[in-house]
Amino acid sequence: MISIRHFCLILQSLLLFGFQNVQSGNVLILPGEFSHWHNMRVIVEELVERNHSVTVLVSTASTTVKYAKEEGFRFQFISVPIEESDFRAMWDKLIDVWMQYPNSSILETVSRGWTLMDSLSTYPSVFCKSMLNETNLGTLRQSKFDVVLFDPFTPCGDLLADMLDVPFIVVMKLFFGYSLERICGQMPSTPSYTPTQPVHFTDRMNFQERVQNFLQYIFHTLMFFAVMHVQMQNIYTDIKGEPPLMCEPFGKADIWLMRSYWDWDYPRPFPPNFVFIGGHHCKPPKPLPKDMEQFVQSSGDDGIVVFSLGTIIKNITLEKRNTIASALGQIPQKVLWGFIGEKPEYLAPNTKIYDWIPQNDLLGHPKTKAFISHGGSNGIYEAIFHGVPIVGIPLFGDQFENILFMKNKGAAVMLDFFEMDTKDMVEALRSVINDPSYKKNMMRISELHHDQPTKPLDRASFWIEFVMRNKGAKHLRVQAHNLSWFQYYCLDVAVFLLAVVGLFIFIMVKTCCFCMRKCCWRNRRKNKKE
Repeated sequence: MISIRHFCLILQSLLLFGFQNVQSGNVLILPGEFSHWHNMRVIVEELVERNHSVTVLVSTASTTVKYAKEEGFRFQFISVPIEESDFRAMWDKLIDVWMQYPNSSILETVSRGWTLMDSLSTYPSVFCKSMLNETNLGTLRQSKFDVVLFDPFTPCGDLLADMLDVPFIVVMKLFFGYSLERICGQMPSTPSYTPTQPVHFTDRMNFQERVQNFLQYIFHTLMFFAVMHVQMQNIYTDIKGEPPLMCEPFGKADIWLMRSYWDWDYPRPFPPNFVFIGGHHCKPPKPLPKDMEQFVQSSGDDGIVVFSLGTIIKNITLEKRNTIASALGQIPQKVLWGFIGEKPEYLAPNTKIYDWIPQNDLLGHPKTKAFISHGGSNGIYEAIFHGVPIVGIPLFGDQFENILFMKNKGAAVMLDFFEMDTKDMVEALRSVINDPSYKKNMMRISELHHDQPTKPLDRASFWIEFVMRNKGAKHLRVQAHNLSWFQYYCLDVAVFLLAVVGLFIFIMVKTCCFCMRKCCWRNRRKNKKE
């Protein structure tokens, strides 16, 4: 016999379950690869926790997203005629180009930029056509998604949302030196005080630096237009049958979730549909595996150093591996090195190499003294979250900008991967560990990061649910999306005003000339009469 109390509890549970189902949404995710997926996964898991149905759309060539693994969300894969090994080889080639990018002349930079575009040309076309064929589109339309969430690392997410007629959200950090958000998102990014890659400036630039930064903006803009016109526009035309205007599909984004924040990025104006969620993936540390904890505790009062150059880098030369290992062996701290690849010839007793390390948990450990990092945004934010100073060894992409910012804030030492020797690395580690100013400055940045009205992940979740509740957020998009470039810069207004001023000057000159001729004619008549 069920008591009244039990009956009420069951009824309450049913009502609550029904209410949650009503509030739940249907989300389609297009993640990026490598750290981009790890970053997006945090949002995916949070949406699942909030009772939303989540489908992750992934290519069969993906090297990161393991769609065969059982998860709390659903995978839907896109079959592409590219093997996973070939896809990985393509990224290895891109990494080789990027790692040489900052140390090249302008001509070499342009040449390698075109090489980069050539490397990128095959996969986007194959993936987009496979994803947007009639069979896949029909299946996706039947699912009736409420919102599409995607990383620009994966191509054609904007076109997919447009063809499904579903509002979409972009999740990104930096793309082509602010070009995507600047040109397609209409976020102001002024070269006079917003430095871009690969110039290593702050937001306080002298005249020469502003000239270099301005030229770099032009280079990024030209590269972006070349990629969009030469590559993506052709893909879009093949799929839709008509060429879209520049940034037309991307410009329809309802919300841009930017994976940065003003605790370590340079402040600048932004439209109301840009939301900054830097550090949304950071969490309090969990206990370490038993063997790892024992190694950490064996460090005593000296503490530990966490070392990771990310999951992509494997092709470090033997000479450089030995240089790094020799430097690590000269400090009293124990070192936990996350690295997949050939091991150095000699490894000191204070250093252990792991195929994988729980980076966030190690950075949150009380014995951690420093973090050797390549400068990926995920690792930088985890260091900020836990207040750990950095020895930065940037390799490619926005990592130079990330490390430079932390260096300018007095929270990091920056090394050149190609030029550094054992002595450089030892001195950098000793400075960061023994000079208290680095820890103090990093703790100041950490305090700013934690001092926010809402947590970054809650902010991201709110705006995703906002778009689902309101069927989009077009009211937050600036009108600049609907203006041509000459209207945006008011060139038509300037031409009109110049024409008015010119006409006025012309009339005034003609009037003056007429009056002068009239006066002269009268004077001549008067003189003749006299």
